[in-house]
Amino acid sequence: MPELPEVHALVTDLGARLTGRIVERLDVVSFAALKTFDPPVSALAGEFVSGVSRHGKFLDIGIGDLHLLIHLARAGWIRWREGAPVASGRPGKGPLAARLVLEGGSGLDITEAGTKKSLALYLVTDPLQVPGVARLGPDPLEPGFTERSFARILSAAGRAQIKGVLRNQALIAGIGNAYSDEILHAARMSPFKPASMAPDEVSRLFATMQATLRDAIARADGLAASELKREKKSGLRVHGRTGEPCPVCGDTVRQVIFADSTLQYCPTCQTGGKPLADRVLSRLLK
Repeated sequence: MPELPEVHALVTDLGARLTGRIVERLDVVSFAALKTFDPPVSALAGEFVSGVSRHGKFLDIGIGDLHLLIHLARAGWIRWREGAPVASGRPGKGPLAARLVLEGGSGLDITEAGTKKSLALYLVTDPLQVPGVARLGPDPLEPGFTERSFARILSAAGRAQIKGVLRNQALIAGIGNAYSDEILHAARMSPFKPASMAPDEVSRLFATMQATLRDAIARADGLAASELKREKKSGLRVHGRTGEPCPVCGDTVRQVIFADSTLQYCPTCQTGGKPLADRVLSRLLK
C-alpha cells in the first residue's frame, strides 16, 4: 500500500506530467471503484489540470473546478502511459480500474492487482466531500504538527496499542502498516506498547517518526511512479522481512499475523528479546 512518502513522490511526479494538460476523458473500467456519480466523469472532458496534491494517502488531481481523488488502497497503483491506449482483453477482467486520457493520447492507467478490490475514485467539487478525507487527522509533516500536539494524541489514545494509533488515519494522516513498523523499530518500541507514555518516550517517538518519513521522502524524491515500489521495499529494515536478520542487531525479524494484515518487529531491539504472541490481542509471552 502506498503511504505518505510514496504518495508525496507521486504528487511530484504526476504534477510535473499533468499540470497544464487538457483532459480528453476519464474511462472507468471498474465501476465499483467510482464512489460518486455527480458530477459525472464526462464533466472532465476539455478541462485543464490545475495541479496535483495529497490528503494523507489520497491523491488529489485538480481538473478545472473539480477534484479527482484517488485512494490506491492495498494493491492499487498509477502507471504513466506516453502513447494512446491499446484495447486488450475484456473490460473489467484485468488490473485496469480507470484510465485518464489527455489530449494527444498520453495519460494515467489506474490499476489494482488481486481479487480484493478496494481502490476508490471520487469526483467532487470539494475534497472534504470525501468521507475519508473529512475524517483525516493532522499530517505528521505539516508545520503545525508539533511534539506537543503528538503528545496530546497519544495521551488521548490511552491504553490503545501504539502500532494501531500510528496507523489510525483519523488520528495521524498518511502512516500505514509498513512505516508504522519502521518507525517503531527505529524508536526501539514494541508495537503493543500503550500509546500513553512518558515524555522522554514521546520525544523519541516523535523525532523518529519525523526522521523516518523525511528519509523515505528524500529517497523517493525525483523517482518516477514506476520506480517507487522497488525503492520503498529496498529501504525497509523490518517490514516485509520476516525471517531475515535485523540490520541493527542481527536478531531474526519476527511477525504477528492478524486477520487482514501482518506486522514485523525485532525482539532484541523492541521487546527485550521476548517474542510477541501471534494473536490479535497479543501480549508478551510469559
